[in-house]
Amino acid sequence: MTLSTAFMDTGHDHANCMESALDRASALCGERGVRLTPLRRRVLELVWVGHKPLGAYEILDTLKAERRGAAPPTVYRALDFLLQHGLVHRIESLNSFVGCPDPLKPHGGQFLICRSCGLTAELNDHRIDQAIRNSANQAGFAVGRPMIEIEGLCPYCRDAGEGSP
Repeated sequence: MTLSTAFMDTGHDHANCMESALDRASALCGERGVRLTPLRRRVLELVWVGHKPLGAYEILDTLKAERRGAAPPTVYRALDFLLQHGLVHRIESLNSFVGCPDPLKPHGGQFLICRSCGLTAELNDHRIDQAIRNSANQAGFAVGRPMIEIEGLCPYCRDAGEGSP
């Protein structure tokens, strides 16, 4: 995803976007011989409902309304599975999760997070990852998984005059 297309336009077909993500997840789990159980699929679906980070307790609140017996360990186990298979990313600064648009290849990620509306975009710019690895190598540091979270204003909030970056 390039910088110019990082944020989905307001007219994008989100139902298709979400269905494609769920189809990719099913295919990936099938290839890896792991189960995308109905609960895991539902948690992934809830994460993909919007392009905004969603916390575990927000997911739990929705599940409690749908299923008796939903509890924090249920949600956390599902999220751990989804993280392990690269289907979601954890946004550390917000203690929340977003769907990964490209789970087929391992990657770190650079996240642009709108402080006004919460919209989040994943960049995955290999040049940024390489610059981090080069600088870390010079410092004698072995990079595990580079994750960068950048707060600012999305194009929609910026254009609406929601504040300064």
